[in-house]
Amino acid sequence: MPNPFFAFKQFTIYHDRCAMKVGTDGVLLGAWTDVSSSKNVLDIGTGTGLISLMIAQRNDASSIVAIDIDDAAVSQAKENVSASPWKERITVINQDICLYQPSMRFDTIVSNPPFFIDSLKCPDGQRNTARHTDTLPIQSLLRKGGELLSNDGAFSIIIPYDQSEEIIRLAEGEGLYLVRHTQVVTRPGLPPKRSLLTFSKTKEECKNDELTIELDRHVYTDEYIALTKDFYLKM
Repeated sequence: MPNPFFAFKQFTIYHDRCAMKVGTDGVLLGAWTDVSSSKNVLDIGTGTGLISLMIAQRNDASSIVAIDIDDAAVSQAKENVSASPWKERITVINQDICLYQPSMRFDTIVSNPPFFIDSLKCPDGQRNTARHTDTLPIQSLLRKGGELLSNDGAFSIIIPYDQSEEIIRLAEGEGLYLVRHTQVVTRPGLPPKRSLLTFSKTKEECKNDELTIELDRHVYTDEYIALTKDFYLKM
């Protein structure tokens, strides 16, 4: 039986009722996103609440709204947040992001979005909602992100590398411009698997780099250890 929880250094994530379990993508986005000056943060499609909790750990001045359309995920995210040291700074909301109309704008928005656009769907409806773009097309996510982002804010996502060019193009159509791009490689010599992207409403020179996760199985690179050591128990 799979473990119903994943323990980090300062918090624990229960994910047995969530379609998408704790995974490398979420940890990467939560650790990589620049939150050094974040005050108001929006986590779109929060799932277990992992990324919100990581940001709360990294920036003790941040106030975070975590939103998800899935009832079970929201229930579990609320429990994870309530058991954490930062429950007073994270609000979990059960709502379709496209219908969300807050009075404020956010200086930091993050999303680990559904992205298996062309893949075969599985019989599990909850998992399909989390993994496929039918319920939240990427252009709708970008449009809503642009609407809710403050003028000097930043919107960060993680997506498959082979979709990055199209998503960067769609983002520009919504007035969001790429300012940071990290290509994620699982091992040296392999093609990039993921793209970590940050968009802004202001055009500026994009910062490009590459992150390699492993040198060999369970032999992690210094850069990946440096990025995640504040979270993983064994780093």
